[in-house]
Amino acid sequence: MRTNRRFLIAGLSAAAIIRPRVAAAQELPPHERALHQAAQREGELTWYTGQLQAEPSEAVGRAFSERFPGVKVNVVRSTSQVAFQRLSQDMRARVAQCDVFSSVDYSHLTFLKREGRLMPYRPENAAGLAKGARDAGDTDGHFQITYLALYALGRRTDRVSEAEAPTSWRELTDPRWRDKLSVGHPGFSGAVGSWAIMMRKAYGEPFFRALERNKPQIGRSASDPVTVLNAGERVVGVAISGQSTLLSISRGNPLALIYPTDGTLMVPSPSGAMANAPRPNAARLFMEFMTSPAYSNTITSYYAESLRPEVPAPRGSRPLDSIPLITPTPEEVEKNIAEVKELWRDIFGV
Repeated sequence: MRTNRRFLIAGLSAAAIIRPRVAAAQELPPHERALHQAAQREGELTWYTGQLQAEPSEAVGRAFSERFPGVKVNVVRSTSQVAFQRLSQDMRARVAQCDVFSSVDYSHLTFLKREGRLMPYRPENAAGLAKGARDAGDTDGHFQITYLALYALGRRTDRVSEAEAPTSWRELTDPRWRDKLSVGHPGFSGAVGSWAIMMRKAYGEPFFRALERNKPQIGRSASDPVTVLNAGERVVGVAISGQSTLLSISRGNPLALIYPTDGTLMVPSPSGAMANAPRPNAARLFMEFMTSPAYSNTITSYYAESLRPEVPAPRGSRPLDSIPLITPTPEEVEKNIAEVKELWRDIFGV
């Protein structure tokens, strides 16, 4: 009797775990349900991403698999330029590994579209995106905006007061910030590349030469300054990820964001399914997920901006219409990114 009771309890527990997943699948809208059934036969997908950091990227993968049981996400997270290099190596070797590619460098997706490397697929869920995200996507449906990235200044609140902190990008050239700044690298980070394009457009090459004289600590990702500031190695972060900074603040670190008076950088960051995706149905389903409310709910819990009007902005963020914003056009990124990387290497020596 004890054995039977034990099996009965185990069976009821398993049913309790399975039932919500089954119910969730039954509640899917028809277009997602049909793709889910096809994707289950493929079983998984591989996502190359340079957008969110590793922790929220893994959370996105888990949220997808919870909504669509039986389909696993292999998350391959790196900086955007490294992700694109990996994809380029795959293409040269004629190896198909990536199903969905995400970058903060818009020119990556426009290049892939021009080369015929992207699947022409417009997710039905994309119709419900916030206007700014919807309008910045590809008009032919080859890629969608899946991350509205903000990059600002940041400071250690215990070492730089609000009154003495820089309030603009231009102030970073003041000699008082020598050996106190941390920034990423345009050769690795698409976001830092976009920031460098806008700084050259606004202030020219002399801005970078004056910044170099202040000897900033140069990392790779736009989130690296968060780590550097948390460690106390520098006190001001430059072109620092707003999402990563707010997440760090929520965990008790003494940081604060500064929205520059000469414009916070906003980078609409796209994703697209690969034309040669090994798991095409799973790729389409993942694109549906990234344009859905479920995805925005997941990323805002890690302080990324919401892509859907029905999903509130993350705690601590400022409304986009309350701060001056600067954004390079896709054409500016594609035309200038190579020159900016070379200029950076010439001036900073890295």
